Amino acid sequence: MNAATQIPGGNHENTMSELAIQLTDVSLKYNDFTALDGVSFDVEAGQTLALLGHNGAGKSSLIKIILGLIQPTRGSVNILGQNAQASQARNSVCLGYLPEDASFYDKLTGYEVLRYFAALKGVSQQRVASLIEEFGLEYAQHRQLKTYSKGMKQRLGVAQAILSEPKVLLLDEPTVGLDPQASQFLYGKINQLKQAGCAVVISTHELSLAESHLDRALIMAKGKRLALGSCAELRSACTLKTCIDFSELSERVKSNAYLQQFYQDGLLQIATSQKSEVVQHLVTQCQVFDFEIKEPRLEDIYHDLMGQTLRSSVEQS
Repeated sequence: MNAATQIPGGNHENTMSELAIQLTDVSLKYNDFTALDGVSFDVEAGQTLALLGHNGAGKSSLIKIILGLIQPTRGSVNILGQNAQASQARNSVCLGYLPEDASFYDKLTGYEVLRYFAALKGVSQQRVASLIEEFGLEYAQHRQLKTYSKGMKQRLGVAQAILSEPKVLLLDEPTVGLDPQASQFLYGKINQLKQAGCAVVISTHELSLAESHLDRALIMAKGKRLALGSCAELRSACTLKTCIDFSELSERVKSNAYLQQFYQDGLLQIATSQKSEVVQHLVTQCQVFDFEIKEPRLEDIYHDLMGQTLRSSVEQS
């Protein structure tokens, strides 16, 4: 698979009326360095997109372009149905952003930070009080930030990002350094925002944590779009097998002529596209019901697709 490969069903451009974000053929160049090369994708309202890729793949550049902090060398960017440059003032309220290293003045209290951003965004003080309670920061709201833990600062950062009830939320590595409980808390809040119609873009290296919360993933490599799709679509595009494991492997399975072609190391190892067919055969023809389907995880898919790209680059060179 190379950068030009399209995953069936993975590209939704121009098919939905409620597109919160739409980037078309976006490139970004700095002198002789190409940070982004012809990247296109969209995010629907109420959908979560994960940005995945190695350091320097272009994830942060995409986020900055969506925010309007930098302008692409080529291509178009539409936010909430409007050209990003033409509607930047409006989008500053409709967009929420949490940078990877959220930095606030350490001598301010949590309450003062949120009150400051509320004033900038024209948000009521009642909203500030509500978020402090919602994010469990009442007990520390009048303490200086230098006394806050990493998890407390992240909760405050997310509260700041959603102060204006944005329609688009951009999160850059929101769970780095957090314990599992704090990470689950943040993803719980993200899911609530999705249900309210907010489009969420998350740049993350923590693939195992993000997998159950995303609708689609955009995999980047060296500034190019490598793959785009749901986890199911990405599984179909990779070379990894779906495994069917048995608590006790019966003779009906081992001796079945059709299943023998998939049998390896005590498992059935099949292409993702064959899963339904093989499961149906197990149930109807072998009368076997006690088994577990183990599909490739997002982290495994990511490494497989990256490996394909690397092998393709070596072959072409």
